[in-house]
Amino acid sequence: MTPRGAITGLRRRVRSPSRPRLRLEIVLILVSYWLYSLVRNAVPEHRRAAMRHARDVWDLEQTLGLAVERSVNHTVNDVTWLVVAMNYYYATLHFVVTISVLVWLFRGHPGRYAAARMVLLVTTGIALVGYYLYPLAPPRLAEHTDFVDTVLAHHTWGSMASGDLANVSNQYAAMPSMHIGWSTWCGIALVVLARRRWVRVLGAVYPVTTLAVIVSTANHFWLDAVGGVLCLSVGSGVVRLVYGRWPHDLPRRVPREPVAGDDPGGPGPRPRIPAPTGEPDARSYGPAPSGAQS
Repeated sequence: MTPRGAITGLRRRVRSPSRPRLRLEIVLILVSYWLYSLVRNAVPEHRRAAMRHARDVWDLEQTLGLAVERSVNHTVNDVTWLVVAMNYYYATLHFVVTISVLVWLFRGHPGRYAAARMVLLVTTGIALVGYYLYPLAPPRLAEHTDFVDTVLAHHTWGSMASGDLANVSNQYAAMPSMHIGWSTWCGIALVVLARRRWVRVLGAVYPVTTLAVIVSTANHFWLDAVGGVLCLSVGSGVVRLVYGRWPHDLPRRVPREPVAGDDPGGPGPRPRIPAPTGEPDARSYGPAPSGAQS
């Protein structure tokens, strides 16, 4: 086989949907998240650079006239029930919704699952590069500002970046925001593929609500959200190149794999090929019938 033929065969194999295997997917997702957490938290925090970048981002937003985070943070912080709900939203739904959408795709859209999952993995990999190249302090840690860390202020169990859990998490991995990257991935999957209207509506609302939460709790600047969307766009583009189509354009179901005896040109068993004229059929051996002429 020529190198071009090998590449063509590999491309055809990659682009052909295959049925995902549950055990393999569970192991893959767990290992991927473990590596993501390990690399994210092992990246040098670079406190001085993170604070400088936070000041630069805040100054840029003020120059643009779009520095809304502080007023939103203080307004929401005065409504206890709302800010507490947002704290728990930030800490839990990021994982719960993403895993739920992965399970839904696995069960209901097996032909599209692998491509959609690859978008998520590539997006997250790009984010890790961003954490290393551009450490950024979140608003609640930025120097010379009066943002409120809502988790600490209201004594709620919150993100890995607040309170006692801060010791096991990189404090300065705010750019890009994977809360936005993952929630937008979930939202697109639900809007494009869900059949029920209320599910599509929830899919459209989810990333918008997440944006409101990350800004209100002072965990991200809104420019971090832009970074998350850009990472998702690049991840989607990479998968588009690999598969030649967007994930939602792939068939919903995985084609049935041919088995022995199937006709490659169509369904059903292969017809028996009769013996050539003048040769006995394999099942007709034995004495000739009475009266037969040789």
